[in-house]
Amino acid sequence: MDFELGESHRELRAVARAWVDKEVVPHATAWDRAEAVDPAIAGKLGDMGFLGIEIPEEYGGSGGDALAYCLLLEELGRGDSAVRGIVSVSLGLVAKSIKTYGGEEQQRAWLPRLCAGQSIGCFGLTEPGTGSDAGNLSARAVRDGADWLLSGTKIFITNGTTADIAIIFARTGGSGPKGVTAFLVPTDAPGFSRAEITGKLGLRGQATAELVLDQVRIPDSARLGDEGEGFRIAMGALDKGRMGVAAGCVGVARACLEASVKYAREREQFGKPIASFQLVQELLADIAVEVEAARLLTWRVADLVDRGQPFGTEASVAKLFASEAAVKAANNAIQVFGGYGYIDEYPVSKYLRDARVLTFYEGTSQIQKLLIGRALTGVNAIA
Repeated sequence: MDFELGESHRELRAVARAWVDKEVVPHATAWDRAEAVDPAIAGKLGDMGFLGIEIPEEYGGSGGDALAYCLLLEELGRGDSAVRGIVSVSLGLVAKSIKTYGGEEQQRAWLPRLCAGQSIGCFGLTEPGTGSDAGNLSARAVRDGADWLLSGTKIFITNGTTADIAIIFARTGGSGPKGVTAFLVPTDAPGFSRAEITGKLGLRGQATAELVLDQVRIPDSARLGDEGEGFRIAMGALDKGRMGVAAGCVGVARACLEASVKYAREREQFGKPIASFQLVQELLADIAVEVEAARLLTWRVADLVDRGQPFGTEASVAKLFASEAAVKAANNAIQVFGGYGYIDEYPVSKYLRDARVLTFYEGTSQIQKLLIGRALTGVNAIA
């Protein structure tokens, strides 16, 4: 892998950085306090082509590759993880799953709207009783003539209150992963309801919801992939999703570093800037080292994806390291800021609150360790 970015990637990163500095950074604190980002942000993301990266132009996308996607999510993560989440889910989990597994009619119906930000997607996998154990989900889809009737509850669904289309994973067969099928469900379908989840520790501006499906009728043409293929679709999406989350974590950690360096140069104690104190420099150095390491681990996954090579274990490595590094970076940043880091007038307390959830969604740190251990040994761990 060539670690020097090509011209197109450098241009994308510069455009994304400037856009985030103008459209996201100035509003992040207000959105966090209000527990809602500006709804217009989806259209703005679409206008920039940010919701179409890796989607072919013939379907309304902007093309590009996995590395371009990672560069974008790093910048969005630096600005506001709540905005990064919109892209990670609507593009990373939903649009890319439709691109990979959808039929031509499904692709034509949904991809142009998702890429333009005219529609937003959500990924209905997690349930109140099944988080990490997704293969044993309990939502059901029952045949009724040429249609399916879907019933069940999903929880902690990013974009859930704003989404126009949901990929819902439901049981159509027996127990276990092989009995799960994926469906494309319009959120305005009769029997589909949602309730916003508020009072979150972090990602407060991100729309998070509980979804309830009560005998939601959809045609068989809304099935995504083959019957019984849903679990494989979900796990494939999450493998790539972990790469995107890792990139967002790099952005959070980088934001911690940039804010801390700036503050350490300006803040004086004992008649000199605290940047001159060795232990403050140690805090900054620790963040800087892990930012670089997390970024390279993430780029490694992108390189494997772009070359069509297996990448699942590497994605787990990157997601595990980068998410834990983001939490440590935020903790160090708060230590640099001292008491001022504990109030939301300064950004570092938000970085810590946002980073904490990154260690458990799209696979907890413990799940990543199990996946890595299984890859190393070929043996499933015993609880």
